Amino acid sequence: MAWVYLFAAGLLEIGWAVGLKLADGFTRPVASVLTVACMIASFAFLSLALRDLPLGTAYAIWTGIGIVGTALLGIWLFGDQASAMRLGSIALIISGIAGLKLVS
Repeated sequence: MAWVYLFAAGLLEIGWAVGLKLADGFTRPVASVLTVACMIASFAFLSLALRDLPLGTAYAIWTGIGIVGTALLGIWLFGDQASAMRLGSIALIISGIAGLKLVS
């Protein structure tokens, strides 16, 4: 169950990172409230995952999911650059996440 919690925490991290962009400096009330709710829920799920998973592994995977998801959504939703170097770097992060999962 810890891995499910960690995955949910990672998805919620993507939600609050994108929400920060949409909240526009917390000037948009609905986006701001949803962003803060995602933050709280993400931390709550991470704390549940940390009951059973090693800290370094859980934290690295949590941030890795957030990095990859946020970077891809930035490209897709906000027109961020999709260079070969950026996409290759994202692939390396995914490899690191998979490696950590395999050894844990």
